[in-house]
Amino acid sequence: MDNLILFINAFFSYLIVFVVIAVLVVIAVLLGIRLRKAKNIKMAKIAAEAVAGEATESSVK
Repeated sequence: MDNLILFINAFFSYLIVFVVIAVLVVIAVLLGIRLRKAKNIKMAKIAAEAVAGEATESSVK
């Protein structure tokens, strides 16, 4: 009976560690997606401004 209790204790200890690591991975992935989307929006704005700037410069010449 003692061996079963030790096994269950060890199993739940590893299960808790696994769940914590899995939650951290999910948080990291979601944060990475959010940051990448923000960067893509920023880069799109910069590209749009560059295209608008080129159009303005070419119409002035």
